[in-house]
Order: sequence, then structure tokens, then C-alpha cells
Amino acid sequence: MSTPKSRSDWEALAASLKITGQAFINGQYQGALSGDTFDCISPIDSQVLAKIASCDVADADVAVANARKVFEAGTWSRLAPVERKHVMIKFADLLEANADELALLETLDMGKPIQYSKAVDVVAAARAIRWSGEAIDKIYDEIAPTAHNEIGMITREPVGVVAAIVPWNFPMIMACWKLGPALATGNSVILKPSEKSPLTALRMAQLALDAGIPAGVLNVLPGFGHTVGKALALHMDVDTLVFTGSTKIAKQLMIYAGESNMKRVWLEAGGKSPNIVFNDAPDLKAAAEAAATAIAFNQGEVCTAGSRLLVESGVKDEFIKLIAEQMQGWQPGHPLDPKTTCGAMVDQQQLNNVLNYIKSGSEQGATLVEGGQQVMAETGGVYIQPTIFSNVKNDMSIACEEIFGPVLSVIEFDGMEQAIKIANDTIYGLAAGVWTSNLSKAHKTAKALRTGMVWINHYDGGDMTAPFGGVKQSGNGRDKSLHAFDKYTYIKATWIVI
Repeated sequence: MSTPKSRSDWEALAASLKITGQAFINGQYQGALSGDTFDCISPIDSQVLAKIASCDVADADVAVANARKVFEAGTWSRLAPVERKHVMIKFADLLEANADELALLETLDMGKPIQYSKAVDVVAAARAIRWSGEAIDKIYDEIAPTAHNEIGMITREPVGVVAAIVPWNFPMIMACWKLGPALATGNSVILKPSEKSPLTALRMAQLALDAGIPAGVLNVLPGFGHTVGKALALHMDVDTLVFTGSTKIAKQLMIYAGESNMKRVWLEAGGKSPNIVFNDAPDLKAAAEAAATAIAFNQGEVCTAGSRLLVESGVKDEFIKLIAEQMQGWQPGHPLDPKTTCGAMVDQQQLNNVLNYIKSGSEQGATLVEGGQQVMAETGGVYIQPTIFSNVKNDMSIACEEIFGPVLSVIEFDGMEQAIKIANDTIYGLAAGVWTSNLSKAHKTAKALRTGMVWINHYDGGDMTAPFGGVKQSGNGRDKSLHAFDKYTYIKATWIVI
């Protein structure tokens, strides 16, 4: 077993990194056709990490043409599932073999603590690729119940060219949740990482090629949403568009699909998830620990963050004290320090957004319990204390709008019916937590909640075997599990009279 790295070890490794900022098209790194670049700036200390190719319509056209060509050639799309499986497993192996480099790129690029980049992000990314690869030769097509002289075949076929637009908060994981099932089912993919965090996507592209995924099957186009992202969404030869990000952008992508070729669009959008603590919660301390993690992990930059903490009146005061205590373990620190639990916000813009929401919370009458201040400004980085508000009303901005930062709104309720009413009073429907010792109450509450996921007496559970996604304006479709394959295949009915 290797010795755990210290902060100085990670800093030395960072100094030796060779970072590429070029696009990856048809198996090669290359600059944007325009020659344009933008700076990749680390939120840790505001240092420029690399010049990144700023792709646009021309680059999208080239990438899509190559993706279509290799798809039609069948070198990947018509490869036997078991052969694709072997390549996918090798890809996952290479992700794990390069874990230190990938984790470091992720931390430098978007500010999350190195302990989580390595133990959570790399592990989950590799798991998504391996699980999808392992599954693909175990999924059977169907034969319809027919008359004796007929055969009805129901088969799944790859959609063709997939454009995947992924966010900056979990760059590797969100990419691999798309890449796993999309590649396993035989599609070609154009991956558009966020301009705020493109580095791991660009590195993974080479690892995919090294694993044996043919050139042109996986292309990575860094750039901005309004340029290359829009170009992919409007492209007439992209068959399916998958996206994780804000609800605002998700709605615009649906418009682009309608304005172009009616490409299928699958969206995982925003959330304002309720975490409901009843008076009869089995362990208030455990619930407080989970509630703190649910809002402070990844600096609160999590779509499923338990940002609305609904607490029954009988335990509210005690619970606020408990969660304030737990939040002391989530104070910001240098992301390359292995002991750090809360790192930097992704950039100055996001920090400003969060600070503005904190200001509005106080102005609208909520009570600031603790936190809410920018810290470590002397480092040049962008850090903020996890923040707790009490006496929050569900119509306040901090309660009804997605902040994407470590800001917790505590909302008091009386009884199950009121808890459900408050929880469902939102445009979002991604996830929810429920804490109770009463099994009947747990089932009734879970059933009544209009969310895609519910966790009972814990928060943010599940693995690759369980689907991930929401309802209402949190999106459609599902990542993870066998249900994810629905997004990347279409069903064909073939009827034979014999």
C-alpha cells in the first residue's frame, strides 16, 4: 500500500504536470480551427493552468463528421458487445491507473478537495465506465408473442452520434455517467465539458484511445456554451443530446432541438432538494451530520444538495445547534491539503452569486445562524464559509432558487402533511431525504414527494445499480442503472412472416 500523499507531495506533482488544452478530434489533439483560446484559471489561487482551445461551429462540424463516419463504418458500432465490454473495462483500468493525475487535474481545475477528487470522483468515474461495459453483453432483446407463422423481433440499436454537455461540479463523474452507456451501446460521442473545468475530459479522451476505443468515437470539444455548445445542440447530424446543468440552459437546449432536427434531448437539471427531519428521527446527531454533508460537500456545488432543511418544530432548536456543531468540520481549507473537506468555489463569478444570495437571505428576513463570509482571500482563491439560515420561509430566494453553494435554509414545519406540502412547493423535483423511525410515515412521505429519488434515514445514497434523475423542472431521463441505456438506443420492431 502506497504512503498517503501530503500537501507538499501534491504540490510537487502539480508542478510537474503537463496539461493539454487542445481539443481532441478523431484521435488527435488539435487547436480550435479559429486559433482562439481562453485561460483555464485555478480557483485555488487564481493561477492560469493552461490555454484552452475555444471551439466553435467549425470544430463542431469537423467532430460530428468524423463521429458520423466512424459510426457508419461500424468499427465500434457493429463490434460485438463482448468486445466493446473488454475495451470499456480497459478504459476503466486506465482511469484508475492514472488516478493521481486525474484527481489533481480535477482539484486544480475546479477547487474540490484532493481527498474527494481521488477517493470519490476518480473511483466513481471508473466505476461508471466499467459497470456500463460489464452490462452491455448481458442485455437481451425481445421476441414478441406471435402467431405460429410470424416472428416479432424487438431490438435496441445505437442512436448514432451523441452530443454530451456536462457541468463543472463533477466533471469526471458527470462525463462518465454519459460516456459509459453511450459508448457501451455503440454510439459515437462528442463531449463538451464546461469551460470552467475542461481538463479531465481532455485527458480521459487520450486514455479512451489508449484503451482501444477507435479514433473518432470519442471527441472532446472545450469551449463556451453559447458557441460550441449551441452548435452541437443545433447540429442537424447529432442524433441525441444529453445534458447536466442548470434548468435555464436545459430549457434552451430543448428549443434548439426543436429548431433543428428534433434530436432527442435528455436533461438532468437543477434541484432544491428538501431534507425532512421529523421529531421521531432515529438519531438526531446522525441526521445533523448527514445534513451538514448534504450542503457542504463539494462546496455545496451539487444538484442534489439538501439545501432546504425541513425540521419539525419539536426538535428544531436542538437540531440547529447540532448542525452548527457539525458544520465546524466543513470549514474551507487549501484543496491540496489531504485534510481539507471544503475547498474553493469554482470561480469568482460563482462566489459572487453565492454572496448575493446570502445578502438576500438576510434582507428578506431569514436569520443568519453562522457562516456566510468570504475567507482566505489573501490566497488569491475563492473560498466561502458554509452558511446556515433559520426562520426561512419557502418563498424566500434562498429557499426557492438553486444557489449551488454551501447555503442551508432551515424551514420549520408541523406534521407530515405540512412537510410534504412545503417539500413539493418548488419547480424542482430531483431528490429528497426523510428522517423518521416510523416505517409507515417514511413510506407515505416518500410516496407523496414529487422527486426522482428519496433517501430514508440517510442522504445521497445509491450506486450504479440505481437510476439518477428527477421530475418537473429537474429534467427527464435517467443516468446510471440499466435505465440509462434507454437514452442512447432506439427500439426497432422487425416483423417476419414465415
